This record gives sequence, C-alpha cells and structure tokens, in this order.
Amino acid sequence: MAETIVFIIFAAVALAGAFAMLSARNTVFSAMGLLTAMFAIAVLYVLLDAHFIAAVQVIIYAGAVMTLFLFVIMLIGVDRSVAEQEQIPFQRVITIVLAVGFFAVIVFAGRAAWITGSSLFADAEMNGTIEAVADELFGTWMIPFLTTVFLLTIAAVGTIALAHFGPGGLHAAGEDEEEEIVA
Repeated sequence: MAETIVFIIFAAVALAGAFAMLSARNTVFSAMGLLTAMFAIAVLYVLLDAHFIAAVQVIIYAGAVMTLFLFVIMLIGVDRSVAEQEQIPFQRVITIVLAVGFFAVIVFAGRAAWITGSSLFADAEMNGTIEAVADELFGTWMIPFLTTVFLLTIAAVGTIALAHFGPGGLHAAGEDEEEEIVA
C-alpha cells in the first residue's frame, strides 16, 4: 500500500516536472522542471528495486547532464529578467510546506527500500544490486572500464583545448588579440 502511494505521488511529480519543462517561458525554469522530473523518475526506479539505475539517474542525468544544460544556458545568456515579486499569494510558505512533505516522503520510501549486502541476504541471489554491479565492473571489466575513462578524459581535454585556443592553436589566438589591440 505504501509503495502505491509513493508511486502515485512521484508519478504526479514527474508529470508536473515534465509539464513545467515544456510550458516554461524561461529556459532556467524549464531546466528546473526537467531536474524535478529526473529526480522523481529516480524514486520510481527505487520502487522497482533498480537501485543502481536510480543512483546513476541522480549522479549522471540529474547531476552531470543538468550541470551541462545550465552551463550552456548561462553561456548563451538569458535575455529576459525575472519578476522579483511573488505571483502566487503565500508562495514561499506553500513551497516550504511542499518541500518538507517531499523530503518526508523520500525518507519514508528510503527506509525500507534499499537492499545492502549484509549477512541477512547472504543466501539470496544479489543480481542487480550495487554490490553485484561493482564486483563485475571493478573485477571482470576493470581494463575496459579504465580504458573508457582514459579515452573520455583525453576527449574532454581536447575539446577544452579546441574551444579555448581555436583550430589554429595558441599562436593563432595570440595574433588575433594583437590585431584587436592595434585596431
């Protein structure tokens, strides 16, 4: 019964976040709607006993991808200013009450849902848990994993170097700066 209630609440939160993402006129608010939907989907993964996927959802999508989205939004620039006054009466009070309720539901859902590799589950098969995935990732697949990390690091450094110095390298960027100073 509790899982059904948590599912209904977080399914509604995911739909509200998706609707906010699509209907917001400000791109920052749209990104915050997407972030809300991603967190709600992570809770739904926990309800499905997919704890590793839930952790990956929070770390990769809600963390790294949303940071990238917000970085691009801020890099491009937001042209419109946001109204500082409250549009809804008692907006801050309502937000605080909803945030406390949201946190209480997360704590309630997380108390019994997480499975760890304790001795209670020594006889049970541990497929799909974080411990089983970590054993495979850092045991059997260690060399391919580290190779992928190394290649992604090289790609990130190369991308930053191309964005910073341009295709002509550091020397070409320096010449452009001298021409601007002279002109």
